[in-house]
Amino acid sequence: MEGLAPLDIPEHPRLVENITWFARALRKAGLPIGPGRVIDAVRAVEAAGFTSRADFYHALQACFVSRPEQRAVFAQIFRLYWRDPRYMEHMMSLMLPSVRGVQEEKAAQAAEKRAAEALLDGVEREAPESPESDEEHQIEIDASATASGEERLKTLDFEQMSTAEVAEAKRVIARIELPVRPLVSRRTRADAQGRVADWRATMRAALRRGGEVHEFATKNRAQRWPDLVALCDISGSMSQYSRLVLHFLHAAANAKGAGWARVHGFTFGTRLTNITRHLATRDVDAALAAAGAEAQDWEGGTRIGACLHEFNRDWSRRVLSRGAVVLLITDGLDRGAPEDLAREMERLGLSARRLIWVNPLLRWDGFAPKAAGIAAMLPHVSSFRAGHNIASLEALAKALSREDGGGEKARLMQMLQHG
Repeated sequence: MEGLAPLDIPEHPRLVENITWFARALRKAGLPIGPGRVIDAVRAVEAAGFTSRADFYHALQACFVSRPEQRAVFAQIFRLYWRDPRYMEHMMSLMLPSVRGVQEEKAAQAAEKRAAEALLDGVEREAPESPESDEEHQIEIDASATASGEERLKTLDFEQMSTAEVAEAKRVIARIELPVRPLVSRRTRADAQGRVADWRATMRAALRRGGEVHEFATKNRAQRWPDLVALCDISGSMSQYSRLVLHFLHAAANAKGAGWARVHGFTFGTRLTNITRHLATRDVDAALAAAGAEAQDWEGGTRIGACLHEFNRDWSRRVLSRGAVVLLITDGLDRGAPEDLAREMERLGLSARRLIWVNPLLRWDGFAPKAAGIAAMLPHVSSFRAGHNIASLEALAKALSREDGGGEKARLMQMLQHG
């Protein structure tokens, strides 16, 4: 906050009112702020004074911000509320669609959009009147060919979504279906339409008729449905993606007729947590709230290798014995030893029928597996897919319903060689 001008704040009687409205805007943007924090903020400002903008900023930040990822939202709302004299026009420009000319304007960041929505709560979103409103310069825009809001939402990065867009994205994700093909078992069962003769059943029926064979019994290979096992990274770099992916898994666990025998869910950051029983709760908000309460390492550090070792040691034989498909949702940014991570990934890949790695970093066109953790994990997966927006989750659902050939593995090896 160096180089900031002295703060132009109202007189002392209005100090409480202004800080209260500022706290309401922060709460609308998603920060957990209650009356107690507002009282603490007022007392802190009164004690520290507000002649210096930097002191005022850090006093409020100390009272209202409890997590590192909340700093961006706090900084945007502070700038719009306390500093910019034309903050209303600036917020309107963030919320209204813009006509892009020759020079593209920079898209609003997620923190800016949430800040604008919080401060504009209850304000009509009308375009500000231009001081030079000339009839000759009126432009009519035909928006009939533009994409629908839902189509735009499907291609929007989870990290760039506003609060309202995240709520709408959850409703869209709940409608995504996860069909799966049944597995053909080595066991057989009686089937009148079967193509294989069942000689044992035929002879047993003949014995009941004095040795006469009236018809041939037939059988067919039995079918069974596989299990789905999801390992979801909930560290700080994955928190926003993990929340929406868990909505995706909850929909799969509660879908009727989807075909999965069972859906097992695990979260990991600095430790492994089994949230399978929470995913079985019908209400998605209650399910994820219970899962978040049990996973104490949410938005913490990342120990992928250690957590995979715990899963392979304690849970692998229990949940992967029926040829389960494993979804590994993580960005692969691990600080542990790459050789330990590679060993655990190899064991996981050999235990699972298919190991699909969902990585939000694939949203970048120039992605290359240069990080040591990513390079150690990539050789042991069956498929490597993006997971940063709704469209990528829909593509993942289609991939789960089909068997990938050798082309996917060849693409992964080529990516490793170029990385």
